[in-house]
Amino acid sequence: MTYGSPGAASMEEAAAGSGGGTPALGLALGELLGDECYADFLREDFDVKTYTSQSIHQAVIAEQLAKLAQGISQLDKELHLQVVARHEDLLAQATGIGSLEGVLQMMQTRISALQSTVDRIRAKIIDPYNKIVSRTAQLAKLQAACDLLRRIIRILYLSKRLQGQLQGGSREITKAAQSLNELGQDSN
Repeated sequence: MTYGSPGAASMEEAAAGSGGGTPALGLALGELLGDECYADFLREDFDVKTYTSQSIHQAVIAEQLAKLAQGISQLDKELHLQVVARHEDLLAQATGIGSLEGVLQMMQTRISALQSTVDRIRAKIIDPYNKIVSRTAQLAKLQAACDLLRRIIRILYLSKRLQGQLQGGSREITKAAQSLNELGQDSN
């Protein structure tokens, strides 16, 4: 497990006395951070297994445990002093968090209501829109079919007229030629 520098930064701030703690404890914390025994814990590449194996290898376990216990005790005292010094701010933040949770819950409820309204409106719009699209496609197909039927009817009419003109003999030949020309134009 690796510990990063954010903890080190907050411990250094506390050691500098910038947290409203007593100067004597701030100095003691500064001495604690300056101690070579604790310097290993502040490094970014700190590894618990490596530290433990070195301690066992050097056979100074009891001494290091005593120093660590003393350091933990000093940190607990500083933490207690920081909490006491800032208890009003901490309570205000806790209250603020509670009210913020209420606001977030209310917003979530409103978002859900808005989403259901949007879904209802979408259903009211999408269904008619889909019907309009399908009916428009049907209408376009019907118009194309009607156009084809008109052309077919016109071709049938011209072909019947042409047959009648062809049966009329040579005197109807010019009319037959004209009907044939019209028939050629309509079939294109």
